[in-house]
Amino acid sequence: MAARAQAAWPDRPVRIVVPFPPGQSTDIVARLVADALSARWPHRVVVENRGGGAGVPGMESVARAAADGTTLVAGSIGPMAVNAAVMPRLPYDPERDFAPITNLSMVPLCIVAHPSFPASDPAGFLAAARAAAQPLDVATAGPASGAHMAAELLAHRLGVRLNMVHYRGSGPAVTDLVAGNVRLMTDSLASALPQVRAGRLKLIGVSTAQRVSWAPDVPTFAETVAPGHEAVGWNGLAAPAGTPAEILRRINADVVAVLRDPAIMRRIEEAGMIADPQTTEQFAAFLRAEILRWREVARIANVVLEG
Repeated sequence: MAARAQAAWPDRPVRIVVPFPPGQSTDIVARLVADALSARWPHRVVVENRGGGAGVPGMESVARAAADGTTLVAGSIGPMAVNAAVMPRLPYDPERDFAPITNLSMVPLCIVAHPSFPASDPAGFLAAARAAAQPLDVATAGPASGAHMAAELLAHRLGVRLNMVHYRGSGPAVTDLVAGNVRLMTDSLASALPQVRAGRLKLIGVSTAQRVSWAPDVPTFAETVAPGHEAVGWNGLAAPAGTPAEILRRINADVVAVLRDPAIMRRIEEAGMIADPQTTEQFAAFLRAEILRWREVARIANVVLEG
């Protein structure tokens, strides 16, 4: 019976809900995977963007969907881990209401600066933060965003205070950073690199454990001033809880094969990400660890969102 069910699936189009507007990293990798799966499966895989509300409406819609493998969610560090740490009344439980499939990609994060900022590397950044009479202003894409929480974790690891200046998205923050209205920002490396290459900004350091292959000259905080430090964004794939195990195994096998395709890996890298295929068990453990990590950071930094 299980073999027949697996062979028959999918018997209709599969929908991947992205709880963000088009163009964001989660949307990019979800569309790459959806197109590749459409070529493998007998029915098309379509991406549906349900942005807004810190990803909550999109995640909740999948949590309440039929657990038959035809509705999936491509979420990120925010709605799949951070929200549980900072929203007391979150209408879904990222562990209880979802069946993990695999991580899709890692998104390196960084500290980027206006050219007028005196430091150009992690050691200089730490020295400037320690010497400042007031906490340094650091722009973020919004409260409790992955980049914001990564900056809070970095400040804790370094033993310094930073003043988080929250914007409504990365775009407005970058605009103010380029204009010099704020001189530091925590952002994704992919978002920052075009401005850096144009000479409008400079990179201080990345928050990955090792240097990024496509930005090998940029030092990590881990290798310089914060041994063991790692804080990255990520995008993962899940189904509603209760989805049959044989369907989850089928999806995982096919998505992992897609993520290991050299052409797909290159396209993910070109978008500023790193392909990160995992088993369902590995992704479940990763999710648990991330939820615990950001819950602790939220407690230390006193980050709480209402809604």
